[in-house]
Amino acid sequence: MKLIHLSDLHLGKRVNEFSMLEDQQYILTEILHIMDEEQPDGVLIAGDVYDKTVPSAEAVALLDDFLVRLAKRDLQIFLISGNHDSPERMAFGRRLMEGSGVHLAPVYDGRVSPITLTDAYGTVNFYLLPFVKPAHVRRCFPEREITTYTDALAAAIEAMGVDPAGRNVLVTHQFVTGADRCDSEELSVGGTDNVDVSVFDPFDYVALGHIHGPQRVGRETVRYCGTPLKYSFSEAGHQKSVTVVELEAKGSVSVRTVPLAPLRDLVELRGTYEELTFRGFYEGTSYQKDYVYITLTDEEDVPDAMRKLQIIYPNLMKLDYDNRRTRAGARLDGAEDAEQKSPLELLEEFYEKQNGQPMGEEQQAFARAWMERIWEEDER
Repeated sequence: MKLIHLSDLHLGKRVNEFSMLEDQQYILTEILHIMDEEQPDGVLIAGDVYDKTVPSAEAVALLDDFLVRLAKRDLQIFLISGNHDSPERMAFGRRLMEGSGVHLAPVYDGRVSPITLTDAYGTVNFYLLPFVKPAHVRRCFPEREITTYTDALAAAIEAMGVDPAGRNVLVTHQFVTGADRCDSEELSVGGTDNVDVSVFDPFDYVALGHIHGPQRVGRETVRYCGTPLKYSFSEAGHQKSVTVVELEAKGSVSVRTVPLAPLRDLVELRGTYEELTFRGFYEGTSYQKDYVYITLTDEEDVPDAMRKLQIIYPNLMKLDYDNRRTRAGARLDGAEDAEQKSPLELLEEFYEKQNGQPMGEEQQAFARAWMERIWEEDER
C-alpha cells in the first residue's frame, strides 16, 4: 500500500505580512502532479491544515478545492486537526465526506476507531489522533494520572486497543522529543509538550505533523514530512518535499521523499548595499520573484535602503544590518536572543538575576506546572 504523507499546509498564512495564498495554491497543484505520478492508495494530512483556528474564506476555498481534486483521483484521504486548527471546524461534515473517501478526525472524546483498508498483504488500520493536550485526555480518563504530554498520548493510544500483530498507521500532531524545530513553529512552556517516541511502538508508521523540517525521530518510520513551503527564513536551507510511504508485509516499510519546487523561494542575501545592488541587477533574475531577507554589512546606515532595494528585489521581506553598531547593541540587550527563548527559560533568567542563584529543580517543576495549567485554562 502506497501512501503520501503531508502536513502543516498552514493555508492562509502570512509571512512578514506577505500573503502566501498564491504560493500555496501553486504548491498544492504541484503535489497533485506528484500524486498522478506516484498513484498512491491514500493521503495522510497530519494537521495544521489552516494557519488560524478561524481561517479566512480564501483559505477555506483553497482546502475545499484541494480535497475535491484529491477525491476525484479515487484516493482515501485521512485528515486531522493540528494545534493551529479548530477541531470542531475541521470535523464539520465528516460523515458526509466519508462517502467520497475523505476521513476527517472527529473532536477527541477518548475513542479512536480505526479505518481499515485492504491490499495484497491484508488489512491496514489507520488511526486518526488530532492534536491533544493533557487536559483534553484527562477529561476522558479521570481515573488515570495524566500530567505530561507523554502520559496523555500513552493513555490515548492504550485506549485504541491496537493489535500489534496487524499493520497499523497513526496520523497525529505532536512534538516528539528529539525533533529539530524552526522559528516558524510555536514554542511551548519549557518544552512541556515533549512526547517520548516509545509511545508509538504499536505502529508500523507514524505520520507526524507540527515540526516544519522533514525528519525521522527515533526510527525511520516515525516521521515528520515538514511543510510544503518555507514559512520562515530559518527554513531557507530546507529542501521541501512530500514523503512517500510503502507498506508491504508486516515489518516491511519503505520511506522516500519527492522534492517540491516552490513558485517563489525564500533566500537570504548578505553584503554591502553596493554589492547587493550589483548582484540584483547583473547576477540573474530569480531574485526578482523570490522572497528575500537582506543583511547589509555597511557601517553607515543607507538612507531609505528598504525602498531602494525593493526596486531590485520586489519581494524583499526583511532588512537588517550587521556591523559594529548592531553587534554592540545585541551584546547590550540580547533582545533578539530573548525572542527565541521559551517563557520558562526567560523566568529562570529573571529569577537568577533577582536572587543571585539559579532556580532549583523543585522550583522549575512548580513553575512549569502552573504555566501549563494557565495555558490549558486559556484553551477552554
